[in-house]
Amino acid sequence: MSIRFEKVSKSFGPPEARKTILKDVSFEVAEGEILFILGKSGMGKSVTLKHIVGVMKPDSGRVFVDGKNVADLDADGLSEMRRSCGMVFQHPALLDSLSVYDNVSFGLRTPQFNRGRPRPLSEAEIRQVVREKISLVHLKDEILDLSPPEISYGMQKRVSMARTLAPEPKFLLFDEPTTGLDPITTTAVNDQIQELSRKLKVTSVVVSHDMGCALSIADRILVLDQAKILFLGTPKEAIASKETLIQEFLEETLANQSKPGGSR
Repeated sequence: MSIRFEKVSKSFGPPEARKTILKDVSFEVAEGEILFILGKSGMGKSVTLKHIVGVMKPDSGRVFVDGKNVADLDADGLSEMRRSCGMVFQHPALLDSLSVYDNVSFGLRTPQFNRGRPRPLSEAEIRQVVREKISLVHLKDEILDLSPPEISYGMQKRVSMARTLAPEPKFLLFDEPTTGLDPITTTAVNDQIQELSRKLKVTSVVVSHDMGCALSIADRILVLDQAKILFLGTPKEAIASKETLIQEFLEETLANQSKPGGSR
């Protein structure tokens, strides 16, 4: 259950002003690994995620998810592949008009989830799944009847994770999960990513700008710069790197941690 990029290139814009975002990018995320993708804005981090779920196709090269070339999948195959990929966005993106229970159970009621099953889940089975996932993110059943505006932002982030986990994806994809959060909530979200990845034995890809988060929980760190992979290695190797951009990330991390209330 790996993710593999083989010489992937992607550009945008008219021919006379075309901008290359990815150029011959190759890497593999091993089964059960937590890979952080770092880089400055506009360096292709989110574009990389979009290639994994087939929202974008490479101009050249190939992307494999669970051994299948994403570009070769038909509509049904693409839908099935996307069901195996749980996406957690920067913001919770919960539906305020629905209860927490209905938000978490939403994906369990879709035709995509029920395709290939002998029957849809019963309401009792759905409730059991919802309670399991809420418990996984360290929330209590008491919030299930509340609406998102009635709980804290940090709790909304956890509910969003529970919603993503409900259909039992093989891969977890996080797009800037800690942007704009205070240090305490950032640490809680990082701990949650690590705990869920290990406990559920899923493969996780985290797009981030935060080297501190990557050093804390990543198995490996990939840094994109100028459309190419500048660095790919362990947190320990990142700390020892002489690359200027990585040193800048590390200096920013140290500066943030030295501030009162800074994250670990």
